[in-house]
Amino acid sequence: MKLAPLFVAAAALAATPLFPATPDSTDPAARLAEARRLANSVHYQTGDIVLKGDIAKVSLPGGYRFVNPADSEIILSKLWGNPSQKDVLGMITPDDFDPLSAASWAVIVTYADDGYVKDDEASKINYADLLQKMKEGTTEANKAREKSGYPAIDLVGWAEAPRYDSAAHKLYWAKEVRFAGVPVNTLNYNIRMLGRSGVLVLNAVAGMPQLAEVEKATPTLLSMVDFQPGHRYSDFKQGTDKVATYGIAALVAGGIAAKVGLFKGLWVAVLALKKFIIVGALAVARYAKRIWAKIRGRDPGATPPPSPGSGLQPPAGSS
Repeated sequence: MKLAPLFVAAAALAATPLFPATPDSTDPAARLAEARRLANSVHYQTGDIVLKGDIAKVSLPGGYRFVNPADSEIILSKLWGNPSQKDVLGMITPDDFDPLSAASWAVIVTYADDGYVKDDEASKINYADLLQKMKEGTTEANKAREKSGYPAIDLVGWAEAPRYDSAAHKLYWAKEVRFAGVPVNTLNYNIRMLGRSGVLVLNAVAGMPQLAEVEKATPTLLSMVDFQPGHRYSDFKQGTDKVATYGIAALVAGGIAAKVGLFKGLWVAVLALKKFIIVGALAVARYAKRIWAKIRGRDPGATPPPSPGSGLQPPAGSS
């Protein structure tokens, strides 16, 4: 592991506490021990899960687990340092998911009850033009992000161009995003499922090295989540049901992002840095141990004893 980039990442995040202030909050080893305690407190579910409000059901196949809203809050807010998100319906994870591992990925599930989204424009969208507009919007939004103390974001491009299944009314695409000061690009993999009264929003949060793994899982993710009878796209009643004020292009461009909380408090920006908060703290702990060992005349290159969280893997590209 190269300590330098991780140490820089940790230093940049030093003003952002991973946990609420405690007497040991400045001790990296104590923070990592608390992180492990919280991670171990998360309960995982299997089988069929009915989402809040009976809107949809998740039928988990082997290899996947579900985290309820309360435990999702532990992961997203207490472990990954995001603002509290009360509208999260849960998380879908691989069964080997560890919220403290830099190699882990998860799918955040939310719902936007903005009405029935018409899909008649889906086949007419020029996604190259849309991407350019999204890049321009991202650049403009960086002014507010940086003013609030968050890193600038560069929308690199499509990691996977948008595709819409008109029979299942499911849309998915992936963006490659670069955060200032972060050496590994972030993968933002998006799935939208259209229903009678709104849209199920599934966002996979991962690093670009995990693109192939998330791509492979996409057909399974698409098939395991669906609306309950009465809430499906085909259940729409013309003249009585609410119709959304946006279409497919706005879903891709992020037209509902503020409403479903995806960018509330610049949430995605913080979420993408989750691995560096954890691994950066570990790097600081190891760096400090080596400096102290050198001062005391011990071999600074000797392998230090394991510390809490020392099983964490560095982000891809850091070694």
